[in-house]
Amino acid sequence: MNKNIVRIGLTLLLVSGCAKTPDRITATYVSPALFQEHSCTTLLAERNRIVTELDQLVEGQQKASATDAVATGIALVLFWPAALTLGVTKDNASALSSAKGHYDAISTAIQQKGCHITAA
Repeated sequence: MNKNIVRIGLTLLLVSGCAKTPDRITATYVSPALFQEHSCTTLLAERNRIVTELDQLVEGQQKASATDAVATGIALVLFWPAALTLGVTKDNASALSSAKGHYDAISTAIQQKGCHITAA
């Protein structure tokens, strides 16, 4: 009975320390009003820059999530000291949330201004 309680507690501790997958990270709200004074050309360039940043952050977050999942699995099944590696991976959740919010705000500003988006 006591061992089960310890195992459950350890499991909850390990799972709570894992990096989230990119799709589980929500955008931080950024007001589109920040971009109202920008021209369509500037907005489109900024949106392209944000897309590149998002791609890099998503890739990094996927790696962090996968690394933490492997460490958690090893810790739970084979070797509990592997739990010490949790939190060592670079978790980009905050930066990814912010970038998603900026992308949403820029996209809204582009739509509100009626900017024409051409296919790249």
